[in-house]
Amino acid sequence: MTALTVVVPAHDEEALIEGTLRRILSVPAGEIDLIVVANGCSDATAERARSVEGVRVIETARASKIAALNAGSDAVETYPVAFVDADVAVDGQVLLELARRLDDDAVALVAAPRLRVLPSRSWWVRQYYRVWALTDYRTTAHVGSGIYMLREAGRERFGEFPDVIADDLFVQRLFAPDERLAVGDLEFTVQAPATLRALVGRNGRIAAGNRQLAQERPDLTTGERGTGVSRLARRVAPRPGLWAGFVVYSVVYLLAQRRGERMLRSTAPVQWTRDDTTRVVS
Repeated sequence: MTALTVVVPAHDEEALIEGTLRRILSVPAGEIDLIVVANGCSDATAERARSVEGVRVIETARASKIAALNAGSDAVETYPVAFVDADVAVDGQVLLELARRLDDDAVALVAAPRLRVLPSRSWWVRQYYRVWALTDYRTTAHVGSGIYMLREAGRERFGEFPDVIADDLFVQRLFAPDERLAVGDLEFTVQAPATLRALVGRNGRIAAGNRQLAQERPDLTTGERGTGVSRLARRVAPRPGLWAGFVVYSVVYLLAQRRGERMLRSTAPVQWTRDDTTRVVS
């Protein structure tokens, strides 16, 4: 009996898509309905996805994560539904357990396991993430950043996914804190960027997405401003071993904010971007 649906939007992900899908389907056959939406691909993403037994593949010509999310959502037959980025590593059993806990929770409408970032080979990037681990983002309940799961009533809270960069932030902000289930003992992993340049590029897109959502959906802003950095500084201050990392973190943050501003000012649409330093053939 199918317990949940998983939708994976994928654009030119032939290097890792099979590994992602096989991990998700590492459970008894039929428990997970897995849908891959290969969008605007110029490589063998769709073919490699079809090579994994039990996967439904939808192909769209347009390279757009949002279009892929909507196409996948339209194909959902069983709830809850988890939307999982193609570069995420998560076991199917984790998703099944997350679905069970979401079903047991009388209030929660959206849920996610805990994100763990795998270490980078770059010393600079490792220092950044040592400090990042102390940010409010990590120390308070968070849903998104690679995986979010919606029960049917949660999915009914909005129609189509809007054309925004930060779909995960959009989804999180739709729900009050007590409607979000952040499960600390279940986790998924993503690989940290291999270079400082790649980290700034990734964070620039995140910054652009945060700014865009604040501009286009001010009703979804939290109303809290300017307090996160000061709290982080207070956490780092008594730990001299993190002072160098705090400098790296601050520089990356400023560069990413500037990059995000430029991306939004550009007349060209923000394109699907990803960190190729974390893509290796699986």
